[in-house]
Amino acid sequence: MAFKSEELAKAYWRENIGLVLKLLAVWFLVSYGFGIILVDWLNEITFFGFKLGFWFAQQGSIITFVILIFIYVNRMSALDNKYEVHEH
Repeated sequence: MAFKSEELAKAYWRENIGLVLKLLAVWFLVSYGFGIILVDWLNEITFFGFKLGFWFAQQGSIITFVILIFIYVNRMSALDNKYEVHEH
């Protein structure tokens, strides 16, 4: 990657790391928070015939992870275009 200036490189990586941290926070909340910590509370709610806490522990965290991958790809593509850093 070639940046036009050091400031642009720092700004790019600041936004990149910020995005990664936000997505990891969502993943942590869904997989650990909903699947482990809040499971008893969520199990009082049913979702397609399953207890919601069980669903998050078994499927919800995996589905969320896949969705976060697509969000990451989309946002990084936009970030690369913003800073004119394209893969060749």
